[in-house]
Amino acid sequence: MATFDLEQQEQLDQFKHFWKKYGNLITWTLVLVLGAYAAWTGYLYWQQKRSAAASGLYEELDRAAEARQADKVAQAFKDLKANYGGTTFAEQGALLAAKVAADNQKLDDAKAALQWVAENGKNANLVAIARLRLAGVQLDAKAYDEALKTLDAKLPAEFAPLADDRRGDVLLAQGKKDEAAKAFTAAWKAMDPTVDYRRFIEGKLTALGQAPAAAATAASAP
Repeated sequence: MATFDLEQQEQLDQFKHFWKKYGNLITWTLVLVLGAYAAWTGYLYWQQKRSAAASGLYEELDRAAEARQADKVAQAFKDLKANYGGTTFAEQGALLAAKVAADNQKLDDAKAALQWVAENGKNANLVAIARLRLAGVQLDAKAYDEALKTLDAKLPAEFAPLADDRRGDVLLAQGKKDEAAKAFTAAWKAMDPTVDYRRFIEGKLTALGQAPAAAATAASAP
């Protein structure tokens, strides 16, 4: 029994020595680990709550758009941008708000909403859509140089044909028919043949006297 008590005392002394040497380090490590876990859990909760609130506000914007209540759409987008600017809902809201503004001939508001997405958006596809639409608004306003600059930004590969098509529209509006034809040709070649819009681009080329089908036939002739 005395031997057992002696072993226990020895183990206790070893533990005390170990804790004296490493206790603070272990304690602070646990504090940091548990603190990081609590912070991460809190962040996830905050993100979920934030996403839910942004979703509700976007739905409000969508309902106002369907009811053609332009002022409510503008206010809902303003709130989305101010409070949930880093969410996809804000970017989608901007695109919808821009459409409503353009439909109501408020081109400055449409341009501002699209410019916001183009400059601040995180979703590459939504940013690309915003740039294409922004270039269209700038084209309508005859701000040709601005439109070309907007289209010069790097976009996902799947949007390249649409950017070339829009670039062709701008160049044609400037009277640069040869450059416009080159842009339309690039768009036509890059676009999937099964896409109906490709025929529309072909129509533009035909109007410029450079029908791609005819050119292909001539190239394949002996």
